Amino acid sequence: MSIDGTWAFTAESPRGEQSFAATFTADGERLAGTMTGAQGIWEIDEGSVHGNEVGWLVRRAVMGMNLRFTGVVDGDQWTGKVKVGVLGSFPASAVRTTLEQPPPAPSEPSLISPEGRADPYPIYARMRQDGPVHPVQGPLGGQVWMVTGYEEARALLNDPRISKHPRHAPQWLRDLGIVTADEGPTGTNMLNSDPPDHTRLRRLVSKGFTPRRIEALRPRVQRITDDLLDRMAPLGRVDLIDAFAYPLPITVISELIGVPEEDRDDFRSWTAAMLLMPLEEELRARRSQGIEAINGYLAALIERKRRDLRPGVPRDEQPDLASALVAAADDEDGLNERELVGMLNLLLVAGHETTVNLIGNGMAALLRHPGQLTLLRDQPQLLPSAIEEMLRYDGPVEQGTGRTAVENIEIGEVTIPAGSQVTVALAAADRDPRRFPDPDRFDIQREDNAHVAFGHGLHFCLGAPLARMEAQIAFRGLLARFPDLALDCPPERLRQRPGTATLFRGLAELPVKFTPAAR
Repeated sequence: MSIDGTWAFTAESPRGEQSFAATFTADGERLAGTMTGAQGIWEIDEGSVHGNEVGWLVRRAVMGMNLRFTGVVDGDQWTGKVKVGVLGSFPASAVRTTLEQPPPAPSEPSLISPEGRADPYPIYARMRQDGPVHPVQGPLGGQVWMVTGYEEARALLNDPRISKHPRHAPQWLRDLGIVTADEGPTGTNMLNSDPPDHTRLRRLVSKGFTPRRIEALRPRVQRITDDLLDRMAPLGRVDLIDAFAYPLPITVISELIGVPEEDRDDFRSWTAAMLLMPLEEELRARRSQGIEAINGYLAALIERKRRDLRPGVPRDEQPDLASALVAAADDEDGLNERELVGMLNLLLVAGHETTVNLIGNGMAALLRHPGQLTLLRDQPQLLPSAIEEMLRYDGPVEQGTGRTAVENIEIGEVTIPAGSQVTVALAAADRDPRRFPDPDRFDIQREDNAHVAFGHGLHFCLGAPLARMEAQIAFRGLLARFPDLALDCPPERLRQRPGTATLFRGLAELPVKFTPAAR
């Protein structure tokens, strides 16, 4: 019995039939080789041959998950099964190919392939050609209804027949640990609730997240920005994400909420772990550890705020937002302990992740379009419209968080069945040519730019005014201090931060260079 040669594989999976090609070489009981599929080419990490029993492992091959094949060879045929990460085991088979029977060619990139993560917009455009709303296999294995049209996205984001509460979520999301019957990915908060609870929770946060409190932050945001630019100036080259885009919003939201400076270093790793897609056991464990760590910290922070609360002081005059929410906890409609932790969790994650991505994606867009960058330098009064175009063109949130249809919904000439998971692709809606002429063109003078980068309707981003203010101060400072700011790597080397798949859209790093200032 010989396994040497090239084989064409087919395997069942929650995403339908999948095709692979593999070339094997056996050395005694050791098996080596490569596999080729829709998302790339991988070396076989572990392989063995015992008689006619053959098995091998390929790490992170499909949707970031390991593939473990086990089966039996009989001549030029192989039959067995493949275990796909945490999704389970599925039937698989293969035949040995000849020169006249080449292995199957890789299919077009998916949204979670390296090509799809680098540039998902052509994929969304092809999907939209098949209709603005249609079912697809989601990255976690279950079926979802993908919304790629602008008008359809706005309609569904404001449709009361779409629920955010995890009690309506399909079982496969619970099996993966994404939600429980009571809590969403960030706990119990307004993001994972429906009216009347959502109305109560948002009203309470809004009382502490007032325009007065936000506007009072403007001088502090300016000082933080200036300090970060001062540190960058002598260096001449930096990773803009690490040196500027991350520390600015995490400092702002931490100060707004009341997280002491000495406690902030861990938030980056905790948040990164929380946002991992739990496609395999290792990722599930890291995600659970991150959630446990940040929730434990926030519970302790709430206790400290409660001890230090200023008695008799109205909630909107408390020193920070965490204190304001704790002060409101004793009201008739106040937050319970789970809601306090969940709300602070949401505010911390959403309050910095989106702005990090807005600054990083926006600056990358400017640097990739030197004509638009020159126009903005020459006409700084265009900055507000430039930021809106950054949000539309390559916004910080690619797809909205999960929703479930609680009734049959007719939209876009299709019917979304009750109980279906619905994903609104904000990034796709914001490049819908029916709404935005020449949607793939980055134009900082674009008019009528009513994008949905911050959502729409009931769950419209509460922190949008803060994000816009931070972005205006950040870009104004960067362009004024570094007039020759340029990319310090080929544009094609820029890559998305791994792990969060299609929820957030943000760069792992953004190397830039500029003329250093004298020390």
